[in-house]
Amino acid sequence: QVHLVESGGGSVQAGGSLRLSCTAIGYTSCKNDLSWYRQAPGKEREFVSTIASYGSTSYADFVKGRFTISQDNAKNTVNLQMTSLKPEDTAKYYCKRDLYGGSWYCSGNYWGQGTQVTVSS
Repeated sequence: QVHLVESGGGSVQAGGSLRLSCTAIGYTSCKNDLSWYRQAPGKEREFVSTIASYGSTSYADFVKGRFTISQDNAKNTVNLQMTSLKPEDTAKYYCKRDLYGGSWYCSGNYWGQGTQVTVSS
């Protein structure tokens, strides 16, 4: 089975920083793209950032220059370093894992349960 365990959320004042982590458990022989999404109350879930298995990254425009995604392949972990946080960054942040690769079970996408980030003004 595939699980994603997120950590690192919390409350911070505007301008502060937080670091989110997501550890992937299961099917670690598969290649995967790891992403962060967020969902604020009353809004749809939106893409934040992604890192491919070979290391390329992309970011939503509203976090470029403030957030940095990285991965530790040895620990099957993806991190999201968030700086210069704004009140509008307040949301529940979700980790997503897209599996691919040669084995038959290396397919599908999986979501973590989310971690809350609250930024006060």
